[in-house]
Amino acid sequence: MSNLDVNRLSDTLRPVFQAVLDHNPEQNEFHQAVYEVLLTIAPLVEKKPEYADLAIFDRIVEPERQIIFRVPWADDAKRIHVNRGFRVQFNSAIGPYKGGLRFHPSVNLSIIKFLGFEQVFKNALTGLPIGGGKGGSDFDPKGKSDAEIMRFCQSFMAELSRHIGPDTDVPAGDIGVGGREIGYLFGQYKRLANRFDAGVITGKGLDWGGSFARTEATGYGLVYFAEEMLKTRSTSFDGKKVVVSGSGNVAIYASEKAQQLGATVLAVSDSSGYIVDEAGIDLELLKEIKEVRRGRVSDYVEQRTDARFISSGSIWDVPCDIALPCATQNELPLEGAKSLIANGVTLVAEGANMPTTPDAIEALQAAGVAYAPGKASNAGGVATSALEMQQNSGRTQWSFDETDSKLHQIMVNIHHTAIETADEYGVEGDYVAAANLAGFVKVADTMVSYGLI
Repeated sequence: MSNLDVNRLSDTLRPVFQAVLDHNPEQNEFHQAVYEVLLTIAPLVEKKPEYADLAIFDRIVEPERQIIFRVPWADDAKRIHVNRGFRVQFNSAIGPYKGGLRFHPSVNLSIIKFLGFEQVFKNALTGLPIGGGKGGSDFDPKGKSDAEIMRFCQSFMAELSRHIGPDTDVPAGDIGVGGREIGYLFGQYKRLANRFDAGVITGKGLDWGGSFARTEATGYGLVYFAEEMLKTRSTSFDGKKVVVSGSGNVAIYASEKAQQLGATVLAVSDSSGYIVDEAGIDLELLKEIKEVRRGRVSDYVEQRTDARFISSGSIWDVPCDIALPCATQNELPLEGAKSLIANGVTLVAEGANMPTTPDAIEALQAAGVAYAPGKASNAGGVATSALEMQQNSGRTQWSFDETDSKLHQIMVNIHHTAIETADEYGVEGDYVAAANLAGFVKVADTMVSYGLI
């Protein structure tokens, strides 16, 4: 990307990033993710000289394994289609690879690698023994019948099953992969493996190894983290106006928890546009539209006549105190950040993965806006997936309240780790640098202890 200035990197890290550019041409999303981390970990060059001596910087930006495969499937008219499947097993230093599967037309190797790279440090921040990976396909579930989605998932798992396992790689859901898809994927794995490995995939149904609070986890965890950020400024969600991009699980349950804490969620969105409801988003109606009908946010205004649907422009033009980008990568550009700043936003916390562009991040931080990167603030989803793995290992199931309590504590701990790391490295108030440093050190120190493998 043009705004990634290699010269801003330290002398030690500049050739690391140049090698990433050379070895991974045209992978802009991956370049962006690596650049953001390398830009903030310069203090480690002097404090941890063994990292350079042992080529830790070079090794940590290279995936351990990249798997690309063909996924043939037949539609209801018996026409054959071919999609491409991916699984990038990025780093297993602290545990089995862990990360979701994304089914969306935009999926390519660059996006899967950026997501897998982010996942390495996000998972490390949870304090749980899980490495980082990601996968998916350019298959589009929209407009497909249940039978078509089942056939695709079975074909996808026929290949993926060779590369995963409870102690090797544990996928989960992501964009386009919800409970329905997880069911089809796990059913095919179970048939192929001839055993009930509940811990091989997370996000399962409650009747067959799933965890309470998993659906809510990323959204709830985002708000728990943002709540801790607000406490450092002696305030809370109570009385705040909030804008949430997206209308999937993360957006819906972030909105739910924010409203439980006294906030008013004014706006949500999808790819067709966004809705503004000054009285506060009616979450039961939104859930019915998105989760039951699988409809569009534009349907909302048919029943809430005081609400507005806007098909053009930007959701970031809606004045708010808190913005929670929960849709997709690079959805909050510089123009959006400027609009938020002009309208008085005080906090931005990411529910999606890398939704804020680098220049937008710099603008928010320069304006004094509290800004949290996704690898810290949206770690609740993978944390609860790891809790599901724990329950599967013990063949037990915790209550919703018990799981939610553990999730809440994990998010509080991540925030505490970020604050401590910021103090240690002299980057107070910079959650981006703090999260990158804390996650990187945990993974890198473990790699050092293993020797050259």
